[in-house]
Amino acid sequence: MHPIERLRYVARSAGGDPRSLIAETASGLCALGDNPAGMVVACRRLVERHPTSGPMWWLCAHLLTAADPQAVAQLLVDAIFDDPTPEVLAAAIPANAGVCVIGWPEQAGDWLLVRDDVHVIDVRSCIDDPVGLATALRDADLVLVEALAASSTEILATRGSAAAAAAAAASGVPVWAVIGTGRCLPDAGFQTLVDAGADVVQLARCSHRVSPAGLRQLGEGEAPLAAECPLAPELIKR
Repeated sequence: MHPIERLRYVARSAGGDPRSLIAETASGLCALGDNPAGMVVACRRLVERHPTSGPMWWLCAHLLTAADPQAVAQLLVDAIFDDPTPEVLAAAIPANAGVCVIGWPEQAGDWLLVRDDVHVIDVRSCIDDPVGLATALRDADLVLVEALAASSTEILATRGSAAAAAAAAASGVPVWAVIGTGRCLPDAGFQTLVDAGADVVQLARCSHRVSPAGLRQLGEGEAPLAAECPLAPELIKR
């Protein structure tokens, strides 16, 4: 398949394994060879078609600013596939916990199945019903908010996450922010995603952060999240 056709396929794709999406994208972009103008156009189109994907922005930003994109691409793909965040989460959830989720999170979902002692509470159906949401949270020991992308102080998450996090905080239920590899962007890059069909949740609303580095309790004076990629001006809308 011609590189342009492969990238068109990736741009049109929806759902599926996000890791495979990143691998296909990296392969297609590298196949453009010595065509920097073509790579810029392709990267812009890809981030526009995947407006809630932090890893897509992360990948494109790295490749657009790399001296040797092909060498960098394989390292990035390996980092996505080797992301230990799901395993960290599975090991950190307390025994027999009631875990509130919004829909079925990409990273946490499969690993929740491994923990057959965990009671999963999906609150998406009652996210617009404050009474129903409060009732669902009565059985929750923690709420998972999985980051699609993150800035230094905020995370972009599935629609309904902001309401769930606010209700949990009001009820004294811990909120765990799950932030996997490739999600932390420069603030200016994150701002290009915040108009997408998702919620912005202040990291200050979260009691803990789950990342490749482990489970960390958050508190006052917490250091801002560090971006995992450079700022690529080509991806900033003017």
